Amino acid sequence: MKPFRRMQTRTGMVWLVALLVLQSGSGLFGASTNASARPEFVNVGGVFSVNTLIGSVAKVALLAAVEDVNSDPSVLGGTKLKVTIHDTNYSGFLGIVEALQFMESDTVAIIGPQTSVTAHVISHIANELRVPLLSFSATDPTLASLQFPYFIRTAQNDLFQMATIAAMVEFYGWREVTAIYVDDDHGRNGIAALADKLAEHRCKISFKAPMSLDGTQDDVTDVLVKVALMESRIIVLHTYSSRGPQVLKVAQSLGMMGNGYVWITTNWLSTILESSSPLSSEDMQMYEGVLSLTPYTPDTELKRKFVSRWSNLTRTFSTNKTLGLSSYGLYAYDTVWILARALDTFFNQGGVISFSNDSRLTGLKGGNLHLDAMSIFDGGKLLRESILQVNATGITGPIQFTPDKNLIHPAFEIINVAGNGYRRIGYWSNYSGLSVVPPEMLYTRPPNRSSASQQLYPVIWPGETTQKPRGWVFPDNGRHLKIGVPYRVSYREFVSPAEGQPDMFTGYCIEVFIAALNLLPYAVPYKFIPFGDGHSNPSATELVRLITTGTFDAAVGDIAITTNRTKMADFTQPYIESGLVVVAPVRKQDSNAWAFLKPFTWKLWCVTAFFFLIVGSVVWILEHRLNNDFRGPLRRQIITMLWFSFSTWFFAHRENTVSVLGRLVLIIWLFVVLIINSSYTASLTSILTVQQLSSPIKGIETLVSNNDPIGYQKESFVRSYLIDELGIHESRLVPLIMPKDYAKALRDGPSKGGVAAVIDERAYMELFLSTRCEFSIVGQEFTKNGWGFAFPRDSPLAVDMSTAILKLSENGDLQRIHDKWLMRSACTSQGTKLALDRLHLKSFWGLFVLCGSACFLALIIYFLMMVRQFGRHYSQEPESSTSSSRMNRLRTFLSFIDEKEEAVISRSKRRQMEQTSNRSNDEEGSVNGTKKRHIEYSSNDFNPANQA
Repeated sequence: MKPFRRMQTRTGMVWLVALLVLQSGSGLFGASTNASARPEFVNVGGVFSVNTLIGSVAKVALLAAVEDVNSDPSVLGGTKLKVTIHDTNYSGFLGIVEALQFMESDTVAIIGPQTSVTAHVISHIANELRVPLLSFSATDPTLASLQFPYFIRTAQNDLFQMATIAAMVEFYGWREVTAIYVDDDHGRNGIAALADKLAEHRCKISFKAPMSLDGTQDDVTDVLVKVALMESRIIVLHTYSSRGPQVLKVAQSLGMMGNGYVWITTNWLSTILESSSPLSSEDMQMYEGVLSLTPYTPDTELKRKFVSRWSNLTRTFSTNKTLGLSSYGLYAYDTVWILARALDTFFNQGGVISFSNDSRLTGLKGGNLHLDAMSIFDGGKLLRESILQVNATGITGPIQFTPDKNLIHPAFEIINVAGNGYRRIGYWSNYSGLSVVPPEMLYTRPPNRSSASQQLYPVIWPGETTQKPRGWVFPDNGRHLKIGVPYRVSYREFVSPAEGQPDMFTGYCIEVFIAALNLLPYAVPYKFIPFGDGHSNPSATELVRLITTGTFDAAVGDIAITTNRTKMADFTQPYIESGLVVVAPVRKQDSNAWAFLKPFTWKLWCVTAFFFLIVGSVVWILEHRLNNDFRGPLRRQIITMLWFSFSTWFFAHRENTVSVLGRLVLIIWLFVVLIINSSYTASLTSILTVQQLSSPIKGIETLVSNNDPIGYQKESFVRSYLIDELGIHESRLVPLIMPKDYAKALRDGPSKGGVAAVIDERAYMELFLSTRCEFSIVGQEFTKNGWGFAFPRDSPLAVDMSTAILKLSENGDLQRIHDKWLMRSACTSQGTKLALDRLHLKSFWGLFVLCGSACFLALIIYFLMMVRQFGRHYSQEPESSTSSSRMNRLRTFLSFIDEKEEAVISRSKRRQMEQTSNRSNDEEGSVNGTKKRHIEYSSNDFNPANQA
């Protein structure tokens, strides 16, 4: 199959000038004509290469559609379509010339052109003469712009094809791709759309490899060799079906179709597979593992009927009896029907086929070309609007145009070539992204573009493996990785140049980097480049910034991961934790006679003593009426209460509690005493057995609140942090370089021009303090930072190095390297420690609240019980009407509370017995009186006098 010839596509006027030379003496153009509203036939042109894969399929489908339309009088009301096909014979130039020939023959529309390159030029002519162009194969995204109102694409826009590829790249977790494309409008604009879609997924094209359309095999080899030297192994091939097989064949010979590579092609490969099937085993082996796309068309009844007719159609309209049906054939068939339905609407709206002369071409009259014979289609605008308003169902599914002239419901199938055929691994739709379900089934559901909903079936990758390729390798282009290393003058245990070898470095950071590098599954050639003058420590922030300019490919050293630096580069997993700490002078603190008071603050001592008295008083109140141990003379009761409360500190109380409430309060209080006693014992033990260090600086809070000078490491990020984050005035900050400068400034102190404290990263300070015991870290680490290796943004090497650092941590090598370079023991065995803060009330307030609540609740219950008992035992006492009755009642109540419960109960029983005895006597007297009256009455009854 011959390749298309390359051509320039700037403006249509270039080709008009060419026609002035090529068509001299031609007399093809006729006069303007006016047709009736419903003419007998309508002239339609077709411009494509009939001997290409796309053109041969399109020709059969187009002629079949014309036959179907003309055989159905209901479609155009008796009007026939008269389609004339001009073969461009692989030439874009001939395509332009033949399109111009249609413009002189009263053609109302042109189906074509086949290529986007030709479409760009002809669209200018179509705009001038108002002749709609309906292309089923020119998929360049830029053709949908407002610049070409008369160009109408009846197939899927390449913009959506590139969106599919971008979604696949993100789905498999890749970040960079290499793009190989033909260097014309079709290739360049398609890859530009791919770059935009990848950017939406935070991915990018790392290398673009344009190819000439007329290039030789050696030219293809040169391009692929460049691609093989790049780090990305995700290759997107966007070309034509005439050029693509050649590229893959050369790639196979170069070993680029094996393990580790990923090839994603646009729909040119699916066109070959659909149109030329079956292919030879040699060709299928060349395509093994490749992913390709094909426009998705629903499996409808209309489509199945057309597919069943295809073999008969090829025998009728083509000399190639084995020609397969591709998606371009489906779109070509629907294109004719779109035009037919638009013409019917055109005639129904009163449209008339008429042409008029172009006044701007009239001035060219008299030349041999007769350019003035080209006329303007008067109804072109109405026909264009009728085409864009078509709403029908074709063999490709629903046919309707969006406001930007694209077909609705764009969708693609994703296929994977494997063995002697290919299989579908999923779909992409503009509605819900990647899925294994046909898109029309998703249109009835709410759109879901979440990562969890994106699905594809497993893939057989190049090399016949099912394991997903990593997608990149270190570029094998002979170039060494330029690694910037800080040329430090202090703390050289971390990074230092090797003696006599300026390009070699040693130290903790360097050894970690080399150990991680050795764990990578590929070789990484590199060279260290010193950064700094060797007289002062360089700025790590500036070193990271130079990665963004391309000066360095990476940065290795004692580089803290900060917010500002992460905006410039990607960092690996931290290999050492190193937050900011405060270092200040400390002095030894000896024990004294009052050391036993140090564990508690004075507030805690006072509250504890107060609760001893409170608990003792509560227990006395609760036990006083029941327990003989809490009764007796006032002096004895006070002594007992105090002895009981304070003896609970040592759990040495002898008095037993008999009341339920008293026991409850005592149990809670003994729990509180246990906690306080244990804390006191531990703190006092530490004070008396461990040598204490003290400092007036308690931490970063002390430095923020005072105005003492603060030291920091010169060129460190500490300066900006203290000024911007903590609001410390820069006049208080003193830059220091060497460890000896740290020590001198701390010894001198603020009074002698030194500093009150030094703020630096913990890794440096631990090394500094290992041989200087008069200083110590005070307070807590107030930032959480780590050191990492810096790489360019989105560098896959940063991810692999992070994985290697984690492996070093898991197998213990990271700790071994740390101990080798940074472990010091000069001051760690002296048993000294910075004096801790004393135990504060806030550490125990919960216990005191618990105990206080128990005491209060016990007293409330006890009071209610006393009131109830008092009311029961004294309810029958006569109430006095004097004014002192309430006072007497209160005294009685207090006396009742003070009285022992046994005496109250005894007296109550005695009173009840007396009351019972009195009631018995009263009842006996009443009976005797009744009997006496009865005897007297009886005597009177038997008296004779009474009878008389």
